[in-house]
Amino acid sequence: MTGGLVDFHTHTPLWHNGSWLAGTPFDPNEFTAFLDSAGISAAVVLAHDGLFNATPESNDDLARFVAAHPARLVGFGTVNPRSPAANKELRRCFTELGLAGLKLHPWLQGFSVHERALDPLCETVTEFGGILLSHDGTPPYATPAQIATLARRHPELPVVLGHGGLHDCWREALAAISETDNLYLCICGTPPYAARHILANAPSDRVLFGTDAGLSDKASQDYAVARVAEIDGWGITEAQRRAMLIDNPRRLLGEWLR
Repeated sequence: MTGGLVDFHTHTPLWHNGSWLAGTPFDPNEFTAFLDSAGISAAVVLAHDGLFNATPESNDDLARFVAAHPARLVGFGTVNPRSPAANKELRRCFTELGLAGLKLHPWLQGFSVHERALDPLCETVTEFGGILLSHDGTPPYATPAQIATLARRHPELPVVLGHGGLHDCWREALAAISETDNLYLCICGTPPYAARHILANAPSDRVLFGTDAGLSDKASQDYAVARVAEIDGWGITEAQRRAMLIDNPRRLLGEWLR
């Protein structure tokens, strides 16, 4: 298993927009040094700035960041679903920037996943064989059941619950992936007791893991390293561990993970 772990939820540094999630600046080489320190082989990298102001510049920054280590870093861009230019920008993310998916944060970006403006975006991601990852676990706009409804409207699109329901909605997240064939659950910020229960009861081929790295005040991302080490205390089987960390994410990413 050495060298194969995939972190399915990380972030670039904040470049343009101040926020309460600020964190420290870091470059791609410092980021891959963090990956090495945690025993992580590859990572899905999500926009940081774009969560607060979904601009083409944010996607450009993300694309440059992951292009520094294309064998290890896979980028998911973001757009404002209500913008008339959203679908055009999303297509650019795939055709010009080489990004592999779309990250949405309904809570911070201020929209509901029930809005029909998301349907053409989901169709575009499906067209390019990409993945949709959405923040979840924080009502009212980002509950797992709401995101599952979106996934069921687009059954050919892989949809990932980015936080496995967090502390309050993890039971709902487990129920949602059990009932929605194209829905995946990323254990990221999910408490350990919930992670154990999820792994024991969820469809074994649709559980992923992420650290939420990139938000730290240290380039070494110490909290994210600790989250990987924490897995050893969950009391899960080697088969569960391998599926979550290696087999499931690599199968889902497919050709996007070169």
